[in-house]
Amino acid sequence: MGTHISADPHRPGYHFLPPSNWMNDPNGLIHWRGEYHMFYQYNPHGAFHGTIHWGHAVSRDLVRWSDRPIALAPTPDSYDQDGIFSGCMIDHHGIPTIVYTGVRGPTQRPCLATSPDDLTTWVKDPANPVITPPAEVDQYDFRDHTLWREGDTWYQGIGTSTHGVGCVPLFRSRDLRNWEYLGLLFSGDATTGSLWECPDFFTLADRHVLLLSPIPFNRVIYFSGRYRDHRLTPEVQGEVDLGGCLYAPQSFSDAHGRRIMFGWLQENRSVEAQRAAGWSGVMSLPRVLTLHPDGTLVQTPAAELTTLRGEHRRVERIAIAAGSPSVPPELHGNQIELRATFDTGRAEQCGLAICRSPDGAEETLIFYDRTAGALVIDRKQSSLSADAGHERRAAPFILEPGEPLDLRIFIDHSVLEIFANDRVAMAARIYPSRADSREIAPIAAGGHATLTACDVWELDSIWSAPRSELV
Repeated sequence: MGTHISADPHRPGYHFLPPSNWMNDPNGLIHWRGEYHMFYQYNPHGAFHGTIHWGHAVSRDLVRWSDRPIALAPTPDSYDQDGIFSGCMIDHHGIPTIVYTGVRGPTQRPCLATSPDDLTTWVKDPANPVITPPAEVDQYDFRDHTLWREGDTWYQGIGTSTHGVGCVPLFRSRDLRNWEYLGLLFSGDATTGSLWECPDFFTLADRHVLLLSPIPFNRVIYFSGRYRDHRLTPEVQGEVDLGGCLYAPQSFSDAHGRRIMFGWLQENRSVEAQRAAGWSGVMSLPRVLTLHPDGTLVQTPAAELTTLRGEHRRVERIAIAAGSPSVPPELHGNQIELRATFDTGRAEQCGLAICRSPDGAEETLIFYDRTAGALVIDRKQSSLSADAGHERRAAPFILEPGEPLDLRIFIDHSVLEIFANDRVAMAARIYPSRADSREIAPIAAGGHATLTACDVWELDSIWSAPRSELV
């Protein structure tokens, strides 16, 4: 890792990312023989999308990661010569097997690779590519895979479109090489995008859930409902994350029975700034997925994250008046976890200004807006740099009468992940330009509120030693 990269004030300390260059979608997530493996879309040639390989990292605790050599690279003059696009991993009778998208020119096709040595080296299957798209779906944009087993039969959904709307065609096979087309697992309409990327289909409680990343909306939606006769009948539709940067998530089940999701957190600064930095893209924190009884999706930071906690500070019972915020000396930091509970009182807006400079020239506002019925991230003053995005993001969110506002916020330099009352999750990117933009202040507007309690933990870096380039 170059000195300019390791010294970058915007580079996160406890979110996973490669030592340098470009990263996007999480791939091949699996808990294999006591270790968590994360593969991901990776360009070893620079901080831009191109010549996509599969990077690889491993962890024993889901939090601290070690780099491994590149797992899959394009083979010249072949079906995947132009890229190893997204896919997943399965345990096929004890053989770790990757299903990925091989790219050649405009053509994208499902391919297989297996490992003879516990996920270190990979052998591409001579049968590749193993599926040709059926006539009713797009013949070129046919990528990204979700697999599950029913009895001794494998089922596979693939992201594509039909007649200009997103869809997931469904196939089945016993040997992973000969696939029968079963029709569409599910298709959308004009409101759900013209092409679906990164489908992820799984069971939670007594329902099935389908995660999707629809083009052109650059966000992630989900459907939960009933799966019968190879078709999904949705009962609930919702947004996974409206913070503006999480995309292409993938989930997996671990040995503890949890459904765990990672997502790609995109940059929100200019392409020129990304190239100059020498890195682009961050992985989200691991989120445990569950369902409310009504079928809505719940995302909770994995419990293992608490093992990163270091120095602890706490404040209680701070009255918040509308107007200029006061800054408790205990509240500061840019590599921290923060847990704040508010009595919103009569305030129309209530929350926190984070990553704030002493003069208020830089700050990011996170607050509940009672009138709008929304949780808001206001980045208008997040950075004095013209390279950084400054859009405001909002997610529908309404507190019940007397319900406190409960915010759990992870601040990791340029990365924010926010969880509110077990109902809303939002990830965003900010790029403060000043070294002193570290203050945290409770804020209110349109009335008084109370910060009931606020805990701050400094979080350790997940890297225990200097990192080198992937090979």
